Amino acid sequence: MAEKLNLEKSNKYYEEALELIPGAILGIRRPYNFVVGEYPIFFDSAEGGKVKDVDGNEYLDMLCAYGPIIIGHKEKEIDDAVIHKIQTDGFCMSLTQPVQNELAKKMRELIPSAEMSLFLKTGSDATTTAIRIARSYTDRIKIARCGYHGWHDWCVEVKEGIPAKLWEDVHSFPYNDIEALEKLMKEHGKDMAAIIITPIGHPLAKPVEEPKPGYLEAVKELAEKYGTVLIFDEIRTGFRYSLGGAQAYYGVTPHLSVFGKAMANGYPISAVVGKKEIMNVVSDKVFISSTFFANSLEQVAALKTIEILERDCILDELRVKGTRFCEKVEQIIVESGVNCSLSGAPLMPFISFKKDEEGLYKKLRNEFYTQVIRRGVFLQPYHHGYIAYRHTDEDLDNAATAIKEALEDVQKMM
Repeated sequence: MAEKLNLEKSNKYYEEALELIPGAILGIRRPYNFVVGEYPIFFDSAEGGKVKDVDGNEYLDMLCAYGPIIIGHKEKEIDDAVIHKIQTDGFCMSLTQPVQNELAKKMRELIPSAEMSLFLKTGSDATTTAIRIARSYTDRIKIARCGYHGWHDWCVEVKEGIPAKLWEDVHSFPYNDIEALEKLMKEHGKDMAAIIITPIGHPLAKPVEEPKPGYLEAVKELAEKYGTVLIFDEIRTGFRYSLGGAQAYYGVTPHLSVFGKAMANGYPISAVVGKKEIMNVVSDKVFISSTFFANSLEQVAALKTIEILERDCILDELRVKGTRFCEKVEQIIVESGVNCSLSGAPLMPFISFKKDEEGLYKKLRNEFYTQVIRRGVFLQPYHHGYIAYRHTDEDLDNAATAIKEALEDVQKMM
């Protein structure tokens, strides 16, 4: 059993933050989303594939800031391009800079659905914009949704503070269940503005799912049957499954798509892309605006990130690294005899524990992630991880060893 980490400074900053910020930290970064008392609460620095907390503990970062870090932290080539833009031209102006057009051309070149693009800041911005576009284009109200699509009123799971009328026209359906979507469309199809779905299923705290053969094709067929806009939420899969997203990887082109996270290796940018006919409602009907959407730094970072991904065949390397790591971990799990599983291989690995009537799985899960963090591997109990380019084979071998030792400790509780 590994030794408990010294988290004295982290806890001190947390106590201070409780007096300054509601809940100290927002949302998914709060301590209860990890293992309370075992995980750091404040990071200090990051470089390559590692992060360091305020107490000086170093971890292999396999959460990758919840997905944006696809190459590594503090990537000099990307940061230099951004710094050059700051020092040469500036970046926050009343009008847009031409780099916008360069990025839109690159999106069109790479992404099957990207006849036109518009750029925003966050994933929630993008999904909400796509929904607004779809509702305007179809002149319909209802939405069929599958997956996590952000924190805005229409889609957030926690409904406190949100009037029911703002989400009552949004209907959920389970991933990989085409019959459920067929039933929903039979009931509401004539009023359904959009079907929005994550092309890879990644529900909170549950195993990651790839689409069953023919599933995404069937979803698109249903959308077109009812004149509904199909939206792929590629915030996590975009620029990770392929440079054209999961839509290019699986060969199914939606009408609209949203991208973000890995698109700029940590710089805050997202995009809505899609068919010209649909996207053009923004030109004269739908209002989309923000003081900061036109800022050029993130667009520069996105262009440089995509250039590196292409030039250095980063995604091929990620698959090789991820496959090697996940094969080792799958074997470790089998040999451990612990009732858990690995999903999301090779790019979004997640070790989850199978539910039992007594609820023992919760204790096993907490113990596993406690032992993993104590051994210097930063993963999340309720969210899949990621493979980054700067994760070396040695790093990933050490992570596999930490997982093996953690499962040995868990096995003692069974």
